[in-house]
Amino acid sequence: MARSRRTRVAGTAAAGAVLLAAATSYAMLSRPATHAAGADALHDVMRPGRLLVVSGGHLATVSATGAPDRAKRMTSVSCVRAYAASGTGVCLRQDGAWTYSLHVLDAHLRDSASYPLRGLPNRARVSSSGRMVSWTSFIGGESYNKGGFSTRTGILDTATGEQVPTLESFHVTLDGRPYRAVDLNVWGVTFTSDDNRFYATMSTQGVRYLVEGSFTARTMRTLATNVECPSLSPDGTRIAFKQAIDDNPVNGWRLSVLDLATMDVTHLAETRSIDDQPAWLDDATVAYTFRDSAGTPSVWSTPADGSGRPSMRVSGAESPALLS
Repeated sequence: MARSRRTRVAGTAAAGAVLLAAATSYAMLSRPATHAAGADALHDVMRPGRLLVVSGGHLATVSATGAPDRAKRMTSVSCVRAYAASGTGVCLRQDGAWTYSLHVLDAHLRDSASYPLRGLPNRARVSSSGRMVSWTSFIGGESYNKGGFSTRTGILDTATGEQVPTLESFHVTLDGRPYRAVDLNVWGVTFTSDDNRFYATMSTQGVRYLVEGSFTARTMRTLATNVECPSLSPDGTRIAFKQAIDDNPVNGWRLSVLDLATMDVTHLAETRSIDDQPAWLDDATVAYTFRDSAGTPSVWSTPADGSGRPSMRVSGAESPALLS
């Protein structure tokens, strides 16, 4: 894949968007959930094959097939970001105006672990086996970052309890050479099927890289540029991601798919700017969150091969994840 030209990350604009999202999330959390499922109904709500979303600041599920918004089932569990796989969920929760926590949930949405979370929640992922959990938040006040914020991305092994609070501590190989820098940022983890390797976005010196990492070896190496918020396909062959238009986030993002064997990029039929980490519904379909001009989210999907056209799945919702 050709190396993209270097550009600066649009830090100030992104920080403003995150602050607005946080304020909006807090307002949503102050509203009561409607039609919340009781404990006896959670098994039906969370059964495999349904689509998990965050709606009105609470977890909800809908039918993964059929008409949009079909059979939406609300729960009373509050989250601003969420994901789930194989009976394990991760919920990034707002506890106060500017305080957050990370919660690992079981198949019945009960807390199995919880941790204070520094910064504004932005991304969350669970490995396909349900063992590994990752999260990303924005942190303010980093002196080295001219935009006034940086990211913190961590990984938790739920089987051993081992936790890495920031992937910035990993050893980095950039273009084949060992690399260290004070401005390093990592975000948007997606796990492979072995629960050790992962892909993520790393930025330094204004360039955004796709990196492949090893949890056990504590290493990351660069693979390509201008690949943000990766999401690995179920068959492990492709990565859905957002690509900065003309390599500049100020111009917005184009939803795309990277073939890991050839490093070829396919732009998907969704032409609106999508600022989200996509989620695969199956090997042929990618889901994602679109926000309208008022900031209202909705979940959409589109074919992963660039054909067809986007279709709305759930209105007033975000953070899609197909339950397995």
